[in-house]
Amino acid sequence: MDVQGKLEILADAAKYDASCASSGTEQRDSRDGKGIGSTDPGMGICHSYAPDGRCISLLKILLTNACNYDCLYCINRASSNVPRARFTVSEAVQLTLDFYRRNYIEGLFLSSGIIRNPDYTMEQVVRVAKSLREEHHFRGYIHLKTIPDASDDLIAEAGTYADRLSINIEVPTETSLARLAPEKDVRAIRRSMGRLRLKLDEATDSSAKHGRAAPPRFAPAGQSTQMIIGADASNDRTILETSANLYGSYNLKRVYYSAFSPIPDASRALPLPLQAPPLVREHRLYQADWLMRFYGFDIGELTEPLEDGMLPLDIDPKLAWALRHRDRFPIDVNSASREQLLRVPGFGTRTVNSILAARRVTHLRAADLARLHVPRKKALPFIVLSDHRPAPALLDSNRLLQLLRPRPAQLGFGF
Repeated sequence: MDVQGKLEILADAAKYDASCASSGTEQRDSRDGKGIGSTDPGMGICHSYAPDGRCISLLKILLTNACNYDCLYCINRASSNVPRARFTVSEAVQLTLDFYRRNYIEGLFLSSGIIRNPDYTMEQVVRVAKSLREEHHFRGYIHLKTIPDASDDLIAEAGTYADRLSINIEVPTETSLARLAPEKDVRAIRRSMGRLRLKLDEATDSSAKHGRAAPPRFAPAGQSTQMIIGADASNDRTILETSANLYGSYNLKRVYYSAFSPIPDASRALPLPLQAPPLVREHRLYQADWLMRFYGFDIGELTEPLEDGMLPLDIDPKLAWALRHRDRFPIDVNSASREQLLRVPGFGTRTVNSILAARRVTHLRAADLARLHVPRKKALPFIVLSDHRPAPALLDSNRLLQLLRPRPAQLGFGF
């Protein structure tokens, strides 16, 4: 099989990996005339999207889609009837360089099915990154998937070449993992995450001790993980509890949520073999995750009042919380604390920062919301401004949800 054929198979096989952000890494460039590429620590890589909406601006490939494991939710499982292919190390390296020189990509995302054993697979993955960095002086972004139970030495070596390392937690609960991916061990996955955190902490501590001296490099963009949503019966509360535990225990940069995609010849052991969860559920989980990390919400505030543990799909989690706590509104934008402002529907962190800055020199009015790009319809029922006070009857009304719920619209062709 030629490289084009392998690329067709192995790029398609990797499209289910959601993690592609590159924020948080270190800055590198080639202005000294050596090497190829650059990275910007302040920018995420999100330029183009596949027809199913997923970002493909990294060269996102598997080294091979052959796999010893038989995870029921995975199209690359051992029993799956799909064409198999495998890149050599040199082919993966050359593809990355060729795509980068054509300005198609800004980096490499490399994962692999598990072949022979975890150490052999991890060694192959590391060899690609090592060749790019040491032989070709590649300075673009590299994200490597680590293999559970690979040796410490290989993990440490991977961290010297990669910007980000990740290992998938796969599904929200240990019980589901045992049923859907019997060869995988949640203890091995968490053990690998713990080892990564220790090495990341060591790199940070070393930086503090050495002052201006360059710290030992180890995956400066940290580690992340991914959960498949809808392959088991876990509700949103369980998913978010697992995420909160992962953030707290392993200091992850991100937990990515990936809605389960029906696959050809799906196993009958899957609870819903031919149905995918609505993509908006994935979106609501990202919104709730954001609220917990940056807006001061705890998981109970978002999920405890929900009888079935599921976030509403028709409105976002912050608006749903505000409608359940109308007694805390309206909030005076010109005097409220930052914590109170962050709970107003339609107010993002940048909006709140802008409001706090503007309040030093002026009193905000309703017309200022447009300048701050705030959706007026969503925010006005919950706030007081110099020239605006919502009617108490509206805030208490059962009609408020109907007024704020997005109206159904017929999709068209745009012409």
